[in-house]
Amino acid sequence: MSAPARPGTELVVAFDDVGIADVPRVGGKNASLGELTRHLASVGVAVPEGFATTADAYRLYLDAAGIRPTMASLLTAFRAGQPGLKATGAAIRELFLSATLPETLATAVGAAYRDLAGRVGQERPAVAVRSSATAEDLPEASFAGQQETFLNVSGEDELLDACRRCFASLFTDRAITYRELHGMDHLDVALSIGVQRMVRSDLAGSGVMFSLDTESGFPRMVEISAAWGLGETVVQGTVNPDSYEVFSPLVADPGLRPIIGRTAGAKEHKLVFAPGGSGTVLLETSEAERAAFVLDDSEVLTLARWATAVAEHYGRPMDMEWAKDGETGELFMVQARPETVQAKLGAGTLRVHRLDGTGPVLARGAAIGDAIAVGEACVIADPSQIAGFRDGSVLVTTMTDPDWVPIMKRASGIVTDHGGPTSHAAIVSRELGVPAVVGTVDGTSAIADGAPITVSCAQGAEGLVLGGRIPFTVEEADVGALPATRTHVMVNLADPSAAFRWWRLPVAGVGLARMEFIISNLIRVHPMALVHPEKVADAGEREEIAALTRGYRDPTEYFVDRLATGIAKIAAPFHPGPAIVRLSDFKTNEYANLLGGAAFEEAEENPMLGFRGASRYHDERYREGFALECRALKKAREELGFANVVVMVPFCRTPAEADAVLSAMAEHGLARGENGLKVYMMCEIPSNVVLAEKFAARFDGFSIGSNDLTQLVLGVDRDSARLAAQFDERDEAVTTMIAEAIRKAHAGGIPIGICGQGPSNHPDFAEFLVGEGIDSISLNPDSVLRTVPIIAAAEARHGGPGAGPGRQDAQPN
Repeated sequence: MSAPARPGTELVVAFDDVGIADVPRVGGKNASLGELTRHLASVGVAVPEGFATTADAYRLYLDAAGIRPTMASLLTAFRAGQPGLKATGAAIRELFLSATLPETLATAVGAAYRDLAGRVGQERPAVAVRSSATAEDLPEASFAGQQETFLNVSGEDELLDACRRCFASLFTDRAITYRELHGMDHLDVALSIGVQRMVRSDLAGSGVMFSLDTESGFPRMVEISAAWGLGETVVQGTVNPDSYEVFSPLVADPGLRPIIGRTAGAKEHKLVFAPGGSGTVLLETSEAERAAFVLDDSEVLTLARWATAVAEHYGRPMDMEWAKDGETGELFMVQARPETVQAKLGAGTLRVHRLDGTGPVLARGAAIGDAIAVGEACVIADPSQIAGFRDGSVLVTTMTDPDWVPIMKRASGIVTDHGGPTSHAAIVSRELGVPAVVGTVDGTSAIADGAPITVSCAQGAEGLVLGGRIPFTVEEADVGALPATRTHVMVNLADPSAAFRWWRLPVAGVGLARMEFIISNLIRVHPMALVHPEKVADAGEREEIAALTRGYRDPTEYFVDRLATGIAKIAAPFHPGPAIVRLSDFKTNEYANLLGGAAFEEAEENPMLGFRGASRYHDERYREGFALECRALKKAREELGFANVVVMVPFCRTPAEADAVLSAMAEHGLARGENGLKVYMMCEIPSNVVLAEKFAARFDGFSIGSNDLTQLVLGVDRDSARLAAQFDERDEAVTTMIAEAIRKAHAGGIPIGICGQGPSNHPDFAEFLVGEGIDSISLNPDSVLRTVPIIAAAEARHGGPGAGPGRQDAQPN
């Protein structure tokens, strides 16, 4: 006989009628879906129609079946050690599956399903049936993947059966383990079931997104992952998905396209619905699907706007799932929950890991976290071998799912063959604070079981697995406790993939971004080889260039796109503070080492004093390559939206050469003063100091390059090991030149800073600069913590403490 619902009890509610305050009633997942439906539709966020059963419905089910006392006995015995996890879970699930849904609940669910059918205009609409526990999706813990989801369920009978299986999934082995780890009483947790119109993402694509950078915690970024078919492949990490990065402060401007990262994943498989049923089947993707991006730019920006709106509504970083309907082309948000890892970390603490040695690279993949771990490899290729995991070792496996959490918690590091930054292994590793390298492809075959290895995520986006126990150091500081400075403190950044990790530094902007570093790391091809590929003689290089530029309409677009997004990534962390990007300053021998470079570079006796810097930009031998640099800068500033980019000209020998470079820039759409463009000059040649007044009339600022200035003042080759002891930027001749440059820049009404290595390496040199009244000092990021107090102390000795314009909210002139 069916138990009646208690008077006043509501068993089923529409998403429209619940919100985030209803977690105790419908669980975190369903409460969030209701919140999205009620409050974010007005800004365009689309959520599939649906309804939820309540916690009271779950309790009614337990009471009607009379299984609560038996559940309690089984759990008590489990905590006493008998029986084990698998037997306990199986016994409790069987209690649910052998019971019948109370008639009152079945009737309520059936009525809600028929109402949904009327709303979507279908007689037997396919629905997704998802579990939503009342303790899940809380700010302090992520319960993703603990209960079951049933997709493409059609008809009332199938729906009611799926509901019973959802209730049973509250006691999967992984759900029991997770609650045990978080100290929760199993019988205090109830389960709500969400029933949503099925989005046919099996015919298109789906994925996840976060309203921050998941590795660094940089809060002004939307990170999107996408794969073909149903989203389980992305969440579980069975494929390497496409990834997109969008700078969220600029997404509201319809004239901008702030997509600053776009990487095609391998997407080897896709999960689709099995023909004629509610099951799924994993298929291999076609070559065309693997090569193509799942989302176009307009879809990426739509999702980024949604993610930004959701995060603003909740007032916290969010973890979301999305799906694209292959029948209608519509995008939907199907889940939103609080991000639980970076949200725990304050913006004030910065911890820097640094390798103190090196070793053979055994595997590469996506870095999860920014830490380093050392341990013995424990290679587990099959879940049946989990019991053999050795505490404190590095887990090396193909992929993980929620069943692996207990041993992941005991690992010093994690390495997987498959998965991306939003896979299960990545999410859990972040939550546990365990460094991981995911998506290595061949980690399980390249790493020997029992071998000592080092997992390093300290390089940026790419994680490395190195052979041996490599020593490392950890530096930690409260950046909020750093003293304020009158001198603008900035940072030198080279690697776009590592730029976000420094966003917590309280600096005024980027004092130096070397374009040649971006070209050599992200592009690897000589720009002239893209303009004139027919001149590249080496067949192997031609093939490699063709492979890199595949998918671009014109090979030069590869250079422009990659350079523009690289610049944008460096300009993003301290936006709207300035990001000073130095035009390429390769020497001829360095240019020749790029793919195709040998065809365009002549051998020089002394490349350090040869065809470099400003002399190249207006010369016919490189003019077309310089045009690509200008196009990339213009794209970064005007299309992607980073108008904070300042262009800097290196190694400019004469005022006449300065005029030629400025003219060439204007010819390519970068006219000084237009669209707020500022152009700086490196002050690194004695002629720059001698004729500083004339150069100051042509540029908006100077930045002292102490390495080249020292080399040219002392006549010491900075690359000479034999003369290394004589190379010292603190030599009186050099400091006299620097003091003169500062005086003349100020007399000319322009700011002057320094971006060389000196202040990072020598505290006394930093004090000298402060004493001379330099406007800004740009430091290597890892030296900011120790150098800022030195600058502040020097300011106190040379005229009192600073008022703080060197903090992040200030900008140099």
